[in-house]
Amino acid sequence: MTIGSSSRVVVSACALCTAGLLTLAPVPAAAHTGSDPGAPGGTRASAPRPALLYRSGTHVRPHQGAPRPPDVSALSWIVADARSGEVLAAHDAHRKLPPASTLKTLFALAVLPVLPAGVHHRVGPDELADVGAGSSLVGVREGQTYRVSDLWHGVFLNSGNDAVHVLARLSGGWRAAAARMQAKARALGALDTHVHSPDGYDTPGQVSSAYDLAVFGRAGLRNPDFARYCGTVEARFPGRGGGSYPIQNTNRLLTGADGVKPYDGLIGVKNGYTSHAGNTLVAAARRDGRTLLVTVMNPRSGGGFAVYEEARELLDWGFGAAGRVDPVGSLDALRVRARSGPEAVPAATAAAVVVPDEGSGWSRTGAIAGAAALGALAVAFALRGRTGRPLRH
Repeated sequence: MTIGSSSRVVVSACALCTAGLLTLAPVPAAAHTGSDPGAPGGTRASAPRPALLYRSGTHVRPHQGAPRPPDVSALSWIVADARSGEVLAAHDAHRKLPPASTLKTLFALAVLPVLPAGVHHRVGPDELADVGAGSSLVGVREGQTYRVSDLWHGVFLNSGNDAVHVLARLSGGWRAAAARMQAKARALGALDTHVHSPDGYDTPGQVSSAYDLAVFGRAGLRNPDFARYCGTVEARFPGRGGGSYPIQNTNRLLTGADGVKPYDGLIGVKNGYTSHAGNTLVAAARRDGRTLLVTVMNPRSGGGFAVYEEARELLDWGFGAAGRVDPVGSLDALRVRARSGPEAVPAATAAAVVVPDEGSGWSRTGAIAGAAALGALAVAFALRGRTGRPLRH
């Protein structure tokens, strides 16, 4: 465990709520310079270098009398402040692991903006052909017409891979969705994530990290649609003959299902499971004006519901330790730095300016992001043509 003794950093806690949903003001992005972002000159004496989170083990910098983080069994975990992005504590935060359905958070970040919720779509004969064996399903059927918002309920509540496949097809196709997700991850500074199957289905080489998943959860909570979907407990999904049937969120910390006690103040985000990834969870909770995010990846003991109990312990610790620990890093540490002045990058192409990953060049990421941006425009025009009226976002 890494323990530091730097001076206290006071962070004002503020959460703006609209209809009970979290909205967060944009945080200035910073390049990976090796120092904490947001400080004058790019450094701040009281904050550690982000590289600390790349070291193995548990990292926390408590003040005297601060509680110690719980001893949980997950291979990797992180506790962060959703507003400031400060990481309060972490264990192997950048360890690359299969994310299971928590990767759907990135899918939603990449695809939500290009598909208006009110668009209706009739599922074609080949749109469900490649859904992986053993996938979680919400019950999308060929020939049935769904609103895009219905499909998003299927994604967030039932973790439906069938709904992901249809939404991916609507947004330009499976490969286009993966490319858009990859570009979005790089733009957010989530450099551990490699996307091959947008639904989170176990695929060789598909990995993410507790750090990256916390980045995705934080970005999602700034989007009112994402925040509403991920915090929905129950909804109705279209069924046969014009009817519908109830679906319930599989995040048991939110619902209290299967004997798991619901967490007071929980507002989302997404759980997942595969035989390869084990149980994974990104959870956000708000108390007394402060919103915390935790990611828990693959607990090694305690059974199938351990992921919820370990997340509960980490959230409890985070709320108890807030203001009594100094950050060990930032969720903004690796984000794109937006240029200012006459040479500022236009918002539509900002995703192409990223911090390059090791072994990859700027040109490849820029090409992916540019293709994703053009694809989004093409999808918008195509849907406008289908409905015959302007699209609403």
